[in-house]
Amino acid sequence: MTQLANKIAVVTGATRGVGLACARALAERGANVFICARNETKVSEVVESLRKEFGDRAAGCVCDVRNYDQVRTAVLEAEKAFGGVDILINNAGVGSRNHVENMPVEEWRTTIETNLSGVFHFCHEVIPLMKRRGGGYIINIGSLAGKNAFPGGGAYNASKFGLVGFSEALMQEVRYDHIRVSYVMPGSINTTFASRSELDPATTWKLLAEDVAVVVVNLLEMHPRALPSCVEIRPSEPAK
Repeated sequence: MTQLANKIAVVTGATRGVGLACARALAERGANVFICARNETKVSEVVESLRKEFGDRAAGCVCDVRNYDQVRTAVLEAEKAFGGVDILINNAGVGSRNHVENMPVEEWRTTIETNLSGVFHFCHEVIPLMKRRGGGYIINIGSLAGKNAFPGGGAYNASKFGLVGFSEALMQEVRYDHIRVSYVMPGSINTTFASRSELDPATTWKLLAEDVAVVVVNLLEMHPRALPSCVEIRPSEPAK
């Protein structure tokens, strides 16, 4: 058994990519995992798959992180399923690559509300539960786009730069409640998030979702006296 055994983790955007890799890594270490995402069919499939492998330590529900009422319901469902929340992995996100003058207003709104407001929604609901349980850990999955701007990244850069500021402020707000806050900033990842298809995991130069999950687990398993508040992870040998 690991120190994550029987901890209760909520993972957003957990039906594919980094979110799914994190959910699996947590379940493998004995945690109870509550997943959420927008696609009801995918949520059901992932929960069923996790239960086949890890028993009743998996549950989930549909949730669009932009919708505060849905977030509040998701947190209540997690509390009902497992008794509380010890770990929150804010992973749900959308991409955007469009110059400002060409960007539909809805694209801007969707990007900011998903990548930034959604994180606020979950933290707002989960922090009181963590305080009642004596502490917890919040990990926000950001991006190197949170420090490196690029043309066409107006909405995406803004959301990820904002996530950095939000995470830094939150870390200072809750540290004396025994709640640690970290944000992880990956570079290029071999998922369908930024491309239409994945490359061969055996030959790609990109990070794998599992690489990010390893970082998340390592953070969670560090002694509570230590807080790596920001971790950057990038491909060792990116394409030239």
